[in-house]
Amino acid sequence: MTGVSVLLAIAAGLFAAGLFGVLARRTILMQLISLEIMLAGPALAFVAAGAHHGMVEGTAMFLIVLALAAAEVALGLAIYLQLRRDAGDGDADAARRLRG
Repeated sequence: MTGVSVLLAIAAGLFAAGLFGVLARRTILMQLISLEIMLAGPALAFVAAGAHHGMVEGTAMFLIVLALAAAEVALGLAIYLQLRRDAGDGDADAARRLRG
């Protein structure tokens, strides 16, 4: 296997591990962490492909994914803190209970 193949396999593994964490965990905080792991997979793939082809676009896409991850964390933590304040629970089903 070449170096880029190994990096792409690691990226796919990161994405799969994050997807499993989102589907398996019930707490919102753990789902947010799993989403960050999922976003690390494509970010690594962009950097690996950019380095393999000698192009800077892979790094530019990494910066876009990084900005998206930062926005997702900020919004997700705000929702999590509001849910903890209103429901006193960090469970994903607490949002359904609040809807009535």
